[in-house]
Amino acid sequence: MDSKQKNAQLIKAEAARLGFMSCGISKAGFLEEEAPRLEKWLKNNMHGEMRYMENHFDKRLDPTKLVEGAKSVVSLLLNYYPEKVQEDAAAPKISKYAYGQDYHYVIKSKLKELHHFILAEIGEVGGRAFVDSAPVLDKAWAKKSGLGWIGKNTNLIQKQSGSFFFIAELILDIELAEDHAVTDHCGSCTACIDACPTQAIVEPYVVDGSKCISYFTIELKDNLPNTMQGKFDQWMFGCDVCQDVCPWNRFSTAHNEPLFDPHPDLLSMTKKDWLEITQEVFSKVFQKSAVKRTKYKGLTRNINFLKE
Repeated sequence: MDSKQKNAQLIKAEAARLGFMSCGISKAGFLEEEAPRLEKWLKNNMHGEMRYMENHFDKRLDPTKLVEGAKSVVSLLLNYYPEKVQEDAAAPKISKYAYGQDYHYVIKSKLKELHHFILAEIGEVGGRAFVDSAPVLDKAWAKKSGLGWIGKNTNLIQKQSGSFFFIAELILDIELAEDHAVTDHCGSCTACIDACPTQAIVEPYVVDGSKCISYFTIELKDNLPNTMQGKFDQWMFGCDVCQDVCPWNRFSTAHNEPLFDPHPDLLSMTKKDWLEITQEVFSKVFQKSAVKRTKYKGLTRNINFLKE
């Protein structure tokens, strides 16, 4: 076994110890396949008000522009599928990824530990950790690293565990043994396309971000458009419809990350509780949650839009 293979195995073993569901490695370089797709998506204004998507076009496609001397992209998946969901079926809904503590902080600290391990076991390896907050096309890298295929709903899907997981990366300046992409297993299935309440999946493998419920309830800061009235399927923060209907998610199993467990009050809140939510309750239930991103004002805007 050469050093590239040995080091890759060391990193994967430590990633598993830290609780990551999967770890795959690909060679850092320009994403030729994704370049025209991203350009077309932006040109068609499918990012809506998410103007930040227009920034750093070159960096999104080439990790060597983010990390000097980058040679490998280590992609990691962390399961967030919950054991239990909201109890009141009539209550406004929150995307499962936001039940627990904000994933950015949870994953960042695991990535720091992984990088410290690499420095201790392999030597002076330069690099940076990324969790959904920098111009990195994480799904493209995870696909290249053999961690799954990108489905018709544009989520990364694994045969053995579905798609309820976060994706993160360590971009490193060391050569590691690479993994290989897997084949697409969506077949003729159109469950996600048929189920999307706002028809945001405009064609297989293309999501118009500006039509997605997650975009409206999280990203959009203006008033919600009247044309979307009655189409949110009771989602007040994010949306899981295209994942909930995906046949591969019948293989999802509950995560074992205590920090992703919801606040004790969250799952038992009734429709009435949500309609009457106060700033105090919001601050208590979502103290360390990603839901804080919408602020109390944003969440109540979304809740009020559902009842109009």
